[in-house]
Order: sequence, then C-alpha cells, then structure tokens
Amino acid sequence: MKTILTPIDFSGVSDGVIREAVALARALDGRMVVLTVIEPPVITSEYAPMVENFAAITAAGEEAATTRLRQIVRQLEAKSIPHTTMRLLGAPVVHIVEQAKKLSADYIVMGSHGHGAVYDLLVGTTTHGVLMRATCPVVIVPQKKNKPGRKRR
Repeated sequence: MKTILTPIDFSGVSDGVIREAVALARALDGRMVVLTVIEPPVITSEYAPMVENFAAITAAGEEAATTRLRQIVRQLEAKSIPHTTMRLLGAPVVHIVEQAKKLSADYIVMGSHGHGAVYDLLVGTTTHGVLMRATCPVVIVPQKKNKPGRKRR
C-alpha cells in the first residue's frame, strides 16, 4: 500500500490538496497521512508582555487544528480512504520532511499559495523548502485563481 503524506494548513488550497491526495490514494490503492504542523508564534522583545499568552495562543491553534482534522477524517471515512492524522508543533518544513522519511512516504501532496516572487524571496515558502529536501516525489496543488470579473466566495 502506498503512503501519501498530505500536509495541510487549513488555508484556501487545503480542500484541493485533500481532493488530489484522495484521487492519488484511490489510483494507487494507498493510504493518506494527513499532517498539520502548528507553527508557534514568534515572540520578539517588543512583545514580551504577550509571552504569558503564548501557551494560550498555542493551545487555541491546536484545538482549532483538531476540530478541522476531525472534519477531514469524516470526509475520508465517507470515501472509504484509509488514513491517519497527525498534529505536530514546530517548523513545518522540518516536520514534513522528517515525517515523509519516517513513514517511507511514496508521495507528498501539498499546496502552493501562489505568493509573488518578491514575497517568496523575502519570506520563503514551506513548499519550496519541502521540494528542496524531500526524498520522494512532491505533488504541488496550486491555489485556485479567480477568473477576472468573478468574486471570491
């Protein structure tokens, strides 16, 4: 059985990532491992008073991720797709690449947010980081673009 690591961040592209991973799992008689990595907030000295709220902020992020993962699990169960879920805390690129190796993933299916080149140059992207470090094929699902004149829903 093929293993398809499916990292999601619950952004607008996540539904498309799940759809593509489901299609791949069906085609390959595979199982999905849905992974979300909660990145803790970066705290600088300017925000030192907020440090006491750090645990509460992180806990709220973990709780929201758990709720969203439950919704995805229901979708996968309804489609009879073998799956597991993982929720980790830390740096997304590191955890995604690490889990792909640990699980001997055959594929990673993840999204691209389609930021501009300047943003990517200054900030970098999780997708780019995974592409540079992954030892298995990476399927990139682009964010759906709106056609001119159409409003986003």
